[in-house]
Amino acid sequence: MAGRPVLNRRLDGHGTTIFAEMSALAVATGAINLGQGFPDTDGPEEVREAAVRALREGRGNQYPPGPGVPELRVAVADHQRRFYGLEFDPDREVLVTAGATEAIAAALLALLEPGDEVIAFEPFYDSYAACIAMAGAVRVPLTLRAPDFRPDLDALRDAVTPRTRLLLLNSPHNPTGMVLTRDELTAIAALAVERDLLVVTDEVYEHLVYDGEHVPLISLPGMRERTVSISSSGKTFSFTGWKVGWVTGSAELVAAVRTAKQYLTFVSSGPFQYAIAEALRLPDGYFGTFREQLRGKRDLLTAGLADAGLEVHRPQGTYFVTADIAPLGEKDGIAFCRQLPERCGVVAVPNAVFYDDPDAGRSQVRFAFCKREEVLREAVARLRGC
Repeated sequence: MAGRPVLNRRLDGHGTTIFAEMSALAVATGAINLGQGFPDTDGPEEVREAAVRALREGRGNQYPPGPGVPELRVAVADHQRRFYGLEFDPDREVLVTAGATEAIAAALLALLEPGDEVIAFEPFYDSYAACIAMAGAVRVPLTLRAPDFRPDLDALRDAVTPRTRLLLLNSPHNPTGMVLTRDELTAIAALAVERDLLVVTDEVYEHLVYDGEHVPLISLPGMRERTVSISSSGKTFSFTGWKVGWVTGSAELVAAVRTAKQYLTFVSSGPFQYAIAEALRLPDGYFGTFREQLRGKRDLLTAGLADAGLEVHRPQGTYFVTADIAPLGEKDGIAFCRQLPERCGVVAVPNAVFYDDPDAGRSQVRFAFCKREEVLREAVARLRGC
């Protein structure tokens, strides 16, 4: 014991997440939590009632099927057809997971071997780095830079080596709010085909695009057999605690991911799976109205942050806005965010924790706007006054 750390060395540096730290600060100080990306209101009442009904009827109270309940797998396949014209066999090409987080972990554990290289957009969601490490693979960051955070496609091509196994893409992108264009996706798809790369796409904010459109990479030529497409219900329906996600892809890839997933949670969220099956069939008006509500909240917060003196990078999608604190005379986002709850009564998250190169995002801070409008207005007033 004395000669070896208790924690697996692959997880060195992956301790308590920044979200847990900043949420704890919010509780301790009574600050408004614009750090962690969860809504402060529940989603549609009919979806919540569907979960209650499933509980009362005994559907999902015991272990559901490993791949997910058939009703949800069919609903996911129908969703992909309805919104994107994609066809998936619900029995062989859809897998239900404990949120997108487990889907990402299972995909990376299934598809990577020690020494494989994974190219991912930097800043990246913190679980990406941890899951790549657990797989024994090597992460290769492709840095997205302010103000527009567009990917450098020439740099992406240059980053591919004979050891590159997989591209890990997130669009709409957390934390920057960047949404890949069809031209960018077409170029990425061509590169993946040319270099025979697998791709894992995190598309949890697919219905929260305010400028532009969401184009699933798996829909492009040559990508059907090499893409693991991941999404979830939490961000679309505002039930983040239910942890219902899914994977779609070719039967071969889904079978590989299922092999790893069965040794993680095995199954989860039984009654909630039935409720999300109903949620995915809500009318188009729900998705459009929800998106417009979030667009209004984005505009409210971005305007307020600008008025408070920050340089705001307006997001095209997601729950989040990135702002630069340099105009305030601040340089270190981590120190700024740790002081902000006490100083101003607001919690944010420093983007530096999402970079391998902390200098690239040192003065950037992420705020979440998936809160009630009155909460956002109060947060803006506090920031202006401190």
